[in-house]
Amino acid sequence: MTIRVVVADDHKLFRQGLISLMKTRDDFVEVVGEAETGEEVVKLAETLQPDVILMDIYMPGIDGLQATAEIRQRFPKIAIVILTSSERDGHIYQAVESGVAGYLLKNLDADELFNLLEGVIRGEAAITRALASRLLKGVATRLTDKKKGDETLSERELYVLRLVASGASNQEIADKLEISINTVKSHLRNILSKLQLENRTQAATYALKHGLISSP
Repeated sequence: MTIRVVVADDHKLFRQGLISLMKTRDDFVEVVGEAETGEEVVKLAETLQPDVILMDIYMPGIDGLQATAEIRQRFPKIAIVILTSSERDGHIYQAVESGVAGYLLKNLDADELFNLLEGVIRGEAAITRALASRLLKGVATRLTDKKKGDETLSERELYVLRLVASGASNQEIADKLEISINTVKSHLRNILSKLQLENRTQAATYALKHGLISSP
């Protein structure tokens, strides 16, 4: 069985090298498209409907994680494997939450890459043992922290979190609480740090999931 693959990476040299590598296994892999931005790969997902997308994270415009979330929502049958240089825990968790089929680092051995891609077609996750072990340990820690997260936030931080989840801007929050923009930003930094989140969107999602604000 030949799998149809799209390669998404903004570094042309790496992208071309990966495509050349894929051609050595043309009995198994067919590269049907390539993209260098998040917007391009979303369009290719729609027009080509590949089996697998090898997705970098750091791309101009919308990044690989944003593109992944959109593609997973619109085309859930397409398997997305993150292939990146990023070892940031936040990126790994965000990718897994988006429903990716795998998360691989660019220093991966070629034979292991092909073996893992074969596993993706069988419905297996494409992830190395080292990353899998790290992910499991990290998830356990995050679950524990999130269970007590709303208890560790101060009353003011909980109120700011609710305002963020309701869609209020920093200026609107500052006006409502009669505080400075810098104070709002300080509250947000503390909230994200305590809940181990990375941005306002994740904070709003957290508030909704934990019943701190009603769903719109």
